[in-house]
Amino acid sequence: MTALVSTRNLTKTYQRGPEKVEVLHGIDLDIAQGDFVALMGPSGSGKSTLLNLIGGLDTPTSGEIDVGGTRIDRMGGGQLAQWRSDHVGFVFQFYNLMPMLSALKNVELPLLLTNLGAAQRKQNAEIALKLVGLEDRMKHRPNELSGGQQQRVAIARAIVSDPTLLICDEPTGDLDRHSAEEILNLLQTLNRQHGKTIVMVTHDPKAAEYATHTLHLDKGVLVEQVAHAA
Repeated sequence: MTALVSTRNLTKTYQRGPEKVEVLHGIDLDIAQGDFVALMGPSGSGKSTLLNLIGGLDTPTSGEIDVGGTRIDRMGGGQLAQWRSDHVGFVFQFYNLMPMLSALKNVELPLLLTNLGAAQRKQNAEIALKLVGLEDRMKHRPNELSGGQQQRVAIARAIVSDPTLLICDEPTGDLDRHSAEEILNLLQTLNRQHGKTIVMVTHDPKAAEYATHTLHLDKGVLVEQVAHAA
């Protein structure tokens, strides 16, 4: 399969007071188009840093990141923001929904950055909400929804622009087990039936089982890659 994401000799260093801390050390990684990858590792292993670099939320200290044939490590801030808007959907542990807006209006938000007209934006948002099973909750505000439903709205918002890549940072970290399983089943459906390439950071081995591969990071180094049975 074609690699959608490739990193070569990827390093990330942060300045903490007088000292430099290297969080990632020369990561070489290929993620195939249509893959669902779980990133695991102890706290401080560099999982979220790697996720943020792949999603264009941060820039590397050195090394290459190619996503869909585009070298995003060479982009400046403005270019990177436009690239993220066009190609990446983000799902976080905390849903980051606008409390005063309905589910529909929350999902429409990314489309305000496009050239779509109001009717088309509404239609696309409705399709995304139907896809996540919330067609009967479109007019509800976040405080009228359960945690699992709010995360579904967040996922609908992440996929409404039909992104190349879905980036999920602990998407079930704030949910009970039942709601978590529903969200993981939804991500698996988006991957298997709709061909979405997903990279997910998780600390939960049960969550990782929904992915096609698990990558283990430790102290900024890729130590193991495990393929899961379909």
